[in-house]
Amino acid sequence: MSETQTATILIVDDDEGVTQTFARMLRLEGYSVRTAMTAENGLREAETAHPDAIILDLRMPLVDGLGFLRRLRTREGNRDTPVAIVTGDYFLEDEISAELQALGAELRFKPMWLEDLVGLARNLLKVTH
Repeated sequence: MSETQTATILIVDDDEGVTQTFARMLRLEGYSVRTAMTAENGLREAETAHPDAIILDLRMPLVDGLGFLRRLRTREGNRDTPVAIVTGDYFLEDEISAELQALGAELRFKPMWLEDLVGLARNLLKVTH
């Protein structure tokens, strides 16, 4: 796969272990990966790197995944970027689930194994490619 065909995936998660593990797994599959440990840094990365897809943690300090997604969707260049929210919280309030869906995010649950993560990345990128 040439450099121009390599999809870029942004991972935003405040847990460095998760971020690094997801990044390593996706790089092994040939993706270009950017990472951010906070929603603020993630929004900056989304603005500058224009990722093809974003994998986002729901529960983060200060600005959570939902706040990130709300702000991302107001930005012209990122309005249609495929996003998956990944959370360890199996009991989400209906309002949160409904808003995530309205904002166009897929919802997935941790833990995610290699096959889950790769399948998610491929599914997100189908939307754009």
